[in-house]
Amino acid sequence: MAKYLLLKHYRGAPAPANDVPMEQWTPEELTAHVQYMQDFISRLEGTGEFVDSQGLSQEGTFVRYGGEGRPPVTDGPFAETKDLIAGWIAIDVESRERAFELAGELSAAPGAGGKPIYEWLEVRPFLTEAPTVTE
Repeated sequence: MAKYLLLKHYRGAPAPANDVPMEQWTPEELTAHVQYMQDFISRLEGTGEFVDSQGLSQEGTFVRYGGEGRPPVTDGPFAETKDLIAGWIAIDVESRERAFELAGELSAAPGAGGKPIYEWLEVRPFLTEAPTVTE
C-alpha cells in the first residue's frame, strides 16, 4: 500500500470546469458539496483506503525563530499556502493509478447549480524514506 495526499486548492491550480467561487454558492449547493465529500470519505473508510482528511481555514501566519525568547511573526514574501491549500484527504491505496482514480472521483463533487466542479486536485505521494544525499 502507498499513501497519497489529495490536495484541494483555493487557487493556483488550473480553473475548474464549474468555476463559480464557493462564496457565491447557495446554502443548498454548499450542503450538497459537503455531503458528497462525506459520502466519498465513508466509501474510503469502507474499503480501508481512508487515512485522514482536513479542511483548512484561509487564516494563517508564517512564523520563524528570530532569537532568544520570542519568534517574530512574518507574512511573506513567500507564496502563502493559506491562499493555496483548502484541505486534503490522505489515502492509502494499492497503486498510483488508484490514487488518480479516487482524485478523479473527488474532482466531480457538485458545485454551483448542482453541477460537478471538475476541479484539479494535486496528488502527492508520501515519502517512504528520507531522500539520499549525493556528493
